[in-house]
Amino acid sequence: MSRAIAIILARAGSKGLPGKNARPVAGKPCVQWTIEAARASRRVGRIVLSTDDAGLAALAAGLGVECVDRPPSLAGDAARVDDAARHALSIVAPGAPPGRPIVILYANVPVRPAGLIDRAVDLLVTSACDSVQSYARVGKHHPWWTARVDAEGRVRAWEGDVLNHGVFRRQDLPPAFVPDGGVIALTARALCLEVPGAGDGPHAFFGVDRRGIETGEDEVIDIDGPVDLLVADAVLRTRARIPA
Repeated sequence: MSRAIAIILARAGSKGLPGKNARPVAGKPCVQWTIEAARASRRVGRIVLSTDDAGLAALAAGLGVECVDRPPSLAGDAARVDDAARHALSIVAPGAPPGRPIVILYANVPVRPAGLIDRAVDLLVTSACDSVQSYARVGKHHPWWTARVDAEGRVRAWEGDVLNHGVFRRQDLPPAFVPDGGVIALTARALCLEVPGAGDGPHAFFGVDRRGIETGEDEVIDIDGPVDLLVADAVLRTRARIPA
């Protein structure tokens, strides 16, 4: 099977932290960490940046990365990830073979564990599934500990009749996972909405046979606000022993 095409999504706008993809993190623009992660992958053969930001495009081009100019219709707050990724694929590899591995990476995720991209593509290929996504184990924000609080402050269970499902120790909670933004690997067929039975909802691009790989606690950090930026900067400086 051909090596994967990595599509890095890096739009200019962000309500939580404007310009976050260009913000410096541990001495580099945030997007550069994702570019370097893609370059370090043995499974990735081609790296493409999809952006509406001329500065990010210039930065990526200077690093030897192909750039796709994302139209305004795919760069707003309501734009869907799969629409932007499909657009980029249609520009750089129209008619890509259905089984071609595609990797979607977010530019605002500077912290990933080594080998994460390869793990996702390896599972995609060996299992012949439609998609693989990275997941982090839920801790104290476990769904069993979700509650409803009404206007008078009364607390009741989110579902069922027993608050907290009767569990009060974190170690007694059943494993639960949330997507962490570290990586999405999928076939070109899945991305192009050509998997029978996948439906037409917003997650149809994941296909039918969806798989997951687990990341460790705090191994993936996506930057949505100022605190995330500070944490990512500290983690990366510690890893590389860069003075603060």
